[in-house]
Amino acid sequence: MMKLAQTTLLVSDYDEAIDYYVKILGFSLVEDTQLSKDKRWVVVSPSRSHEGKLLLAKASKPEQVAAIGKQAGGRVFLFLNTDDFWNDYNRLVVNGVTIVREPVEEAYGTVAVFADLYGNKWDLIGK
Repeated sequence: MMKLAQTTLLVSDYDEAIDYYVKILGFSLVEDTQLSKDKRWVVVSPSRSHEGKLLLAKASKPEQVAAIGKQAGGRVFLFLNTDDFWNDYNRLVVNGVTIVREPVEEAYGTVAVFADLYGNKWDLIGK
C-alpha cells in the first residue's frame, strides 16, 4: 500500500509560514528541524492525525522564488476537507484570510475558495 506522505509548499520565510499555518489556519506544527545554517525541515498538518502534511520549503533559487504562490498556475492547489464547515470558514474570515469565492452548495458538499498567505488557492470543503 502507498500513501502520499506530504506535499512541498514553497514559502518565502519559515517563521512567517509557520505563524500563518498554525495561528491563522489552525494547523499543527509536526516538525521544525534545523538542517543547516539556512535550511530547515518544517512540516505542518491540518489534523492531529498528521495526515496530509505540508513541507514548508523556503525558496532558495530564483525559479523557486518565482513559483511562490503560483505552484498550480492560478488554479486551486490544495483541498482541505472539514467536518465542521461553518466553524472553520468563520475562523478563516475572523482571522482575515482572503476569501476568493464565497461558500456554495455543490453535490459533494459546501465549498469555499480561499487564498493563503502567498496566494495559493485552497478549497475548503465540508460535507
